[in-house]
Amino acid sequence: MAMIDNDWLEYLQEEFKKPYYKELYAFVKQEYNTHVIYPPADDIFNAFHLTPLSEVKVLILGQDPYHGPHQAHGLCFSVLPDQPEIPPSLQNIYKELESDLGCYIPNNGFLEKWARQGVLMLNTVLTVRAHRAGSHQGKGWEQFTDAIIQAVNAQDRPVVYLLWGRPAQSKIPMLTNPRHLILRASHPSPLSAQRGFFGCRHFSQANEFLVSHGEEPVDWQIENI
Repeated sequence: MAMIDNDWLEYLQEEFKKPYYKELYAFVKQEYNTHVIYPPADDIFNAFHLTPLSEVKVLILGQDPYHGPHQAHGLCFSVLPDQPEIPPSLQNIYKELESDLGCYIPNNGFLEKWARQGVLMLNTVLTVRAHRAGSHQGKGWEQFTDAIIQAVNAQDRPVVYLLWGRPAQSKIPMLTNPRHLILRASHPSPLSAQRGFFGCRHFSQANEFLVSHGEEPVDWQIENI
């Protein structure tokens, strides 16, 4: 794993010392040695490399990484730029962006641009076996990412949470900072997008909140490659 080397490290170095994390590290190392695991090991912490804690202005919470080849690279919902197919949930996110902000639908699913603007794109579980969704749940990642969420909750500045679907919304009791905005909707997957994700206008609401508190809005337009 490529270790975290920005301001996240100061907050998480105590987390790395805890018994659960040592067990998690050993489990993940063994999995990479014996199975095909996504994302590539050096990409596990990409969300933190690209979005320092001091720069987080929006948190999008996913679940597992994608479990197919050449997709996951450490940012929830994002796929590598050479991936020819945009996953269905991300297609629906693009449709909502088009409806909400007039963004055109790009020809790729590479969302690094968002991460570089302060959008922390966090999955609650950071690794997965190939073609086995949920295979690394309950191994300790949830405790680690809860610590990440708590770190964001403690920031004394405006932050927006985009919580799509019940698993993401189960974290709401942790979000106690009155300076922050919680936006919730159904998940953008094809199974549930029609039940409240489409029309949620989360992207414009997030920008309106940020601007009203003196922060730069997010440029949500992903460009064609």
